Amino acid sequence: MFTLDSLSPLKKKKKRIGRGGSRGGTSGKGHKGQKARSGGGIAPGFEGGQMPLYRRLPKRGFSNARFKEVVHIINIEGLSGLSESHEEITKDLLLKEGLIKARKNRPFTLKVLGNGKLSKPVTIVADLFSATARKSIEDAGGKALTQKG
Repeated sequence: MFTLDSLSPLKKKKKRIGRGGSRGGTSGKGHKGQKARSGGGIAPGFEGGQMPLYRRLPKRGFSNARFKEVVHIINIEGLSGLSESHEEITKDLLLKEGLIKARKNRPFTLKVLGNGKLSKPVTIVADLFSATARKSIEDAGGKALTQKG
């Protein structure tokens, strides 16, 4: 039965501006001007012909981005598949297997985190180990060897 409490609010249709007709001559575009034209508008950063801020500020200084230390992290659960077929896991093996990706001729640091468990003893050679990773590796009967470089 049709009662007042069974009514749902009517959804108002979104006004699709710039389509002409039925909503007035300017159809929600205001009165003339660059922004009222089809395809019209101004580029981001344009300040009406004034020298834009990004050109007024000096471009100088030092960036340390080229020298930042890149640290790749991997969890023990990511190494568990390799531990079945290899007795020693190194950076080179991880690169070859595609578990980590390094940019060409760029040094990086490898850190092993302790999320997961090892099923058999394995020797892992990395630059850094978290305390939980070191404990988990040694609990499985393996070795966590630190090698910087």
